[in-house]
Amino acid sequence: MELKGRAWKFGHDVDTDAIIPARYLNTSDPRELASHCMEDADPDFPNKVAAGDMIVAGKNFGCGSSREHAPIAIKEAGVSCVIAKTYARIFYRNAFNIGLLIFESEEASERIDEGDQVLVDVDAGVIKNLTKKEEYKATQVPPFMQQIIAAGGLINYVAERIKG
Repeated sequence: MELKGRAWKFGHDVDTDAIIPARYLNTSDPRELASHCMEDADPDFPNKVAAGDMIVAGKNFGCGSSREHAPIAIKEAGVSCVIAKTYARIFYRNAFNIGLLIFESEEASERIDEGDQVLVDVDAGVIKNLTKKEEYKATQVPPFMQQIIAAGGLINYVAERIKG
């Protein structure tokens, strides 16, 4: 599977309050959450992001509270994946649990600039910066976690397995 989109760049230690501000946690409606995704980091982000675009960030993306609202907001906003140097562990698990693809790549995190066109080969764990004509290696997503993503998240994956 390949993903292609425009990069939106954020820095280090992007916490869950920047991803989805706490003032919007009175809802669990994915569309409402998406309409406020990243707005404290970039107020225009919800209006600029397009389906298939990617978030590229530094180290410790998703730090802070353990709310699932953060990866839900990102996924519902149309972001196809997040590429970061590292992730907060609870965000890492929550992302897979709700079906949001994430990749760890120090080089991609440092070399991709906002607006670059990026192609991700999910199966190979390869990230291509089409704008700069560069290629970076990402930590490969294990096949069983790719199955969780393909199912749309852990709940769907388990439901499919129970059905047989």
